[in-house]
Amino acid sequence: MAEVTSLDEALDQVKDGMEVMIGGFMSCGTPRKIVKGMVEREVKDLTIIANDTGKTNDGIGRLIRNKQAEKVIASHIGLNPETGDQMNDGELEVDLVPQGTLVEQIRAAGAGLGGFLTPTGVGTVVEEGKDKIEIDGQEYLLELPITADVALVKAWKADKKGNLVYRKSARNFNPLIAMAADLVIVEAEEIVETGEIDPNEVMTPAAFVDIIVGGEE
Repeated sequence: MAEVTSLDEALDQVKDGMEVMIGGFMSCGTPRKIVKGMVEREVKDLTIIANDTGKTNDGIGRLIRNKQAEKVIASHIGLNPETGDQMNDGELEVDLVPQGTLVEQIRAAGAGLGGFLTPTGVGTVVEEGKDKIEIDGQEYLLELPITADVALVKAWKADKKGNLVYRKSARNFNPLIAMAADLVIVEAEEIVETGEIDPNEVMTPAAFVDIIVGGEE
């Protein structure tokens, strides 16, 4: 059963040097309150795993601007020039992964799979250092699952047991990262009593959730 805590208590679990998955697509669906708390605490040397790095002054971009990340694994960084500048200056390691591949790597971790085969990236720089397997004349790359120490999830609604509902496009990466990390911290816009969410509406079951923080930034 998940624990409903204060932001400070939740942030006590996020340590320097951790691998952190953060939900969101260009900051939509990003737990801004938790990210702001991390910025204020100056948690550093993070490996951030996310679809993107938001914008310079929004979402994950705040962590990048404050130079709290050591490495980023993402599908694109184009709308945050600060990420590109730090990468070009050698201050930040950036691993760019095709979006579908990144999604599936996270999903594979949550499903307990050892990896998957994809033709995406064959014949490009993406294949460097990876195993290639040929099936029926088609070459595939073996992509390995990605997990993390902690996942920071944004939900629209959570009950006190930890069942989650997401709203519209803010759903994006959140259900997947909730399955792929050792510890899952959720920022919920609304926390309701257990039983108030229709079971048919639950998108992430309580079994995956450890900590819930209420409210928005």
